[in-house]
Amino acid sequence: MATSTAWLAPLRLLQWLALLAMLAMLGLGSLLWNGVALLLYALLPRERGLQVGRAAIAYGYRLFWWAAKAVRMMRLDTRAVDALRDEPGLIIVANHPSMVDAPLLVARLPRAACIMKASLMRNPFLAPGARLARYIRNDTPRGLVRHAVADLKRGGQLVMFPEGTRTEGGPLNPLRPGFTAIAQRAGAPIQTLFIDTTSPYLCKGWPLWRLPPLPVEFSVRLGRRFEPPADAEALRAEIEAYLRAGVRTPSP
Repeated sequence: MATSTAWLAPLRLLQWLALLAMLAMLGLGSLLWNGVALLLYALLPRERGLQVGRAAIAYGYRLFWWAAKAVRMMRLDTRAVDALRDEPGLIIVANHPSMVDAPLLVARLPRAACIMKASLMRNPFLAPGARLARYIRNDTPRGLVRHAVADLKRGGQLVMFPEGTRTEGGPLNPLRPGFTAIAQRAGAPIQTLFIDTTSPYLCKGWPLWRLPPLPVEFSVRLGRRFEPPADAEALRAEIEAYLRAGVRTPSP
């Protein structure tokens, strides 16, 4: 028995080294792009910079996911999101099981903006590219809503995870109300998505460098679309109930 399982430890070591190599590739690519983005931010007009910045981030993540699938570290099915890529003025809302979620969706949505923590706008791996793409800071609730509404009215898309943090202790955290207030003020519909995974990788409490069971599997399903609300709080409660009922949780 010991002989038949002796290969497992070297295999896990190779897989861990491959994970570190993938993370290093992502970090280096991000650093290089942000150096370019710093220059483009000064050179390009706002709208052109926004288009280039968002498209470049989408392409970079798409390339990374392709590489992760090619070396068989991940199995991804996010094709359902492609139906949304060219639709202007749309809020895209999903459950949030993992840190992988935003890069998964943005890779398929080259016109989409994300909400960024103000602290991340000082991160050299993220800030210049996020500024070029005109991602939206969450400094203050009022400023967040104002900038999000303006972006949607200009034809942008907004990717949001209204749980506010990764899911813990159940199928869904309570949803925060800002996304329905944005929909109400922008007159924008809300498209729901379900992100399904059985992997613990980068879920709450999982370190970036810790090797999960491989391959890591994620898929995305289209959910129901909700029209702009007359009552933002009532719609928040309705969407929370809808997502909670539709999230697929791993079997124990």
